[in-house]
Amino acid sequence: MPKIRKQDALDYHANGKPGKISVVPTKPYSTPKDLSLAYSPGVAEPCLKIAENESDVYKYTAKANLVAVISNGTAVLGLGDIGPLASKPVMEGKGVLFKVFADIDVFDIEVDAKDPEKFIETVKAIAPTFGGINLEDIKAPEAFLIERRLKEELDIPVMHDDQHGTAIISAAALLNCLELADKKIEEIKIVVSGAGAAAISCAHLYLALGARLENVYMFDSKGMLHLGRTDLDDQKQRFTHAPKSMTLEEAMKGADMFLGLSKGNVVSKEMILSMAKNPIVFALANPNPEISYPDATAVRSDIFMATGRSDYPNQVNNVLGFPFIFRGALDVRATAINEEMKLAAVKAIAELAKESIPEEVIQAYGEKNISFGREQFIPKPLDPRLIYYVAPAVAKAAIESGVARKIITDWQAYETELKNRLGLDNSIIRNVTLMAQRNPKRVVFAEADNIKVLKAAQTTSDEGVAFPILLGDKNKIEGLIKEYSLELQNYTIVDPKSKEEESRRTAYGKAFFEKRKRKGYTEYEAVQQMRERNHFGAMMVELGDADCMISGLTRNYTDVVKPAMRIIGTAKDVNRIAGLYVLFTKNGPLFLADTTINMNPTAEEIADITYIVAKTIKKLKVNPKIALLSYSNFGSSQGEDAVKMARATEILHEKYPSLVVDGEIQANFALNNELLNEKFSFSTLTNKKVNTLIFPNLSSGNIAYKLLQEITDAETVGPILVGLKKSVHVVQMGATVREIVNMVKVAVVDAHNR
Repeated sequence: MPKIRKQDALDYHANGKPGKISVVPTKPYSTPKDLSLAYSPGVAEPCLKIAENESDVYKYTAKANLVAVISNGTAVLGLGDIGPLASKPVMEGKGVLFKVFADIDVFDIEVDAKDPEKFIETVKAIAPTFGGINLEDIKAPEAFLIERRLKEELDIPVMHDDQHGTAIISAAALLNCLELADKKIEEIKIVVSGAGAAAISCAHLYLALGARLENVYMFDSKGMLHLGRTDLDDQKQRFTHAPKSMTLEEAMKGADMFLGLSKGNVVSKEMILSMAKNPIVFALANPNPEISYPDATAVRSDIFMATGRSDYPNQVNNVLGFPFIFRGALDVRATAINEEMKLAAVKAIAELAKESIPEEVIQAYGEKNISFGREQFIPKPLDPRLIYYVAPAVAKAAIESGVARKIITDWQAYETELKNRLGLDNSIIRNVTLMAQRNPKRVVFAEADNIKVLKAAQTTSDEGVAFPILLGDKNKIEGLIKEYSLELQNYTIVDPKSKEEESRRTAYGKAFFEKRKRKGYTEYEAVQQMRERNHFGAMMVELGDADCMISGLTRNYTDVVKPAMRIIGTAKDVNRIAGLYVLFTKNGPLFLADTTINMNPTAEEIADITYIVAKTIKKLKVNPKIALLSYSNFGSSQGEDAVKMARATEILHEKYPSLVVDGEIQANFALNNELLNEKFSFSTLTNKKVNTLIFPNLSSGNIAYKLLQEITDAETVGPILVGLKKSVHVVQMGATVREIVNMVKVAVVDAHNR
């Protein structure tokens, strides 16, 4: 797991706009008429419609896609009762997960009310705003009362995710483990360490699936729940069937399942050894499980093991459930999230784990193969199929159980809608990060005397994607590391100008001379050139002393590209290099090329650029759908650029018939499929979501991406150099630390692919 430093976390939340979420208008607002429609007097019309028919609120407002994440801060993560204000970063974070994974909008609400009755009344009073309510981080036993009352007294979905999220995911995992172990749920002995809201909810759900109460042995901080105890609340009393107490060690003997929701290191290897054949162990305490994955699997080869951690197989992660449960509930305007809907989510998640894993998921997690079994009985959190597996199952259960106010009949259309809700956007960076982490590379940072570069080197080292090689004056670099209290690990400092590097500088220079001796260089000049960091770094990559190089933050683009071309050159069967820029929009990634290299390429060169760009995009696990841009649509205007792009399209259709590409075409038609279908239904791009734009010349491409970068809030990566034989990439001058980090990840994956 990546190291999270205190200052990194504080900077993440404070830098730029404070916090993690914002409200964005969804309607035009630029003219006086727009504002009059948005507010007075135009707003009166929908108000009157809703007054006549309250269900019209779903038609005219955002209620249908709005969830409240509500807490009083009495049980925050592992931090305890820290109060409502201190809980706000967590609630905002939950809002981010709702949006990223299920496209659900969130208002986080922090309520200053420990008294359950006051809390309930507050939530009831604001409930008309929302389509659903996610209760979060409320301590037990009050959490049980609060959720039960709100479910009884409100007509929108209410769920306390701390209880039911873990229960749903672990129940899905349990069903699959039982199937693999050939055991029946009604026969297994279950030991539970922990008796808080999550543990009790898990036990209740297991009972709903068929487990027998007399086979469940539950422990809280004072020991086993049993009939002799008088200090137990109503929720705990349900699990006091045993006449007397026993130790956890005694209870574990012959147990089929252990569920841990307590604290780290309370289970020993000996306890695991004492369990029944094919034991099921869900050690879910975070960050330290009740027993570590390595310890448990070392003593039992027949174990089915899950933890709450992302660095081991079978992570029980609530993000597998709550976004998609609410998605399904909202889409049918459910009045509740009932047991039928929760069980439907359990079964959908369990079934997804059995399906063949998409190639992009396998590669993202760095596996040669992932299949249903001991190391895959829970889906991966980044599996893109979760939204259209779980949400429809929940929606169907809502309809069948009678709590839906909107009926879905065309389930195929609903599945398509769910797929279209989320572009790939940040999932590319998530997947690239995972691919890079599986095989970190030696990355040369040619401008290591810059604090942004050093911070990026620290981050990529922390995330396990790079072993930094820092080029520059050693004293200056070490001074910056000390001045900014950086904690760089696994790094090397190399000063190309230093006496210590004289022999390597000479060897590199001689190798460079062999490449350039008929290009005007003398051997002396070639050796002297190695004092310059971009030449030295490129030679490190060329001769295998490093795997990748990153530069450009403080240098002109050509100062990096020229050494790379002279020393490394183009890949086999590639005639030229190009610059590719990625813009992460709300509708998915948009790739733009060539934006940085080729001044005014010919039709043949445009075709070559398009092909190498398409190959690069495919390596990022995206299927390119390409538009060759111009001021003309399919011959509507004549001119050099229009004719060139039309000819380039012909070449691509002839040489690469499987490539989804068309042109020449104007940008608005390329990006607006409705417009394209209306006017040019014959196009190859009809009913395709264009994600790649090829420009006729450097001027148009560079201007376009610079404009888009400045006028949108979209995250960007680039420009990525495509076509080089080895992995050298250029960040744009003045790039942020995050942009440098993302480029390093792309460079590492690029090195993998080579």
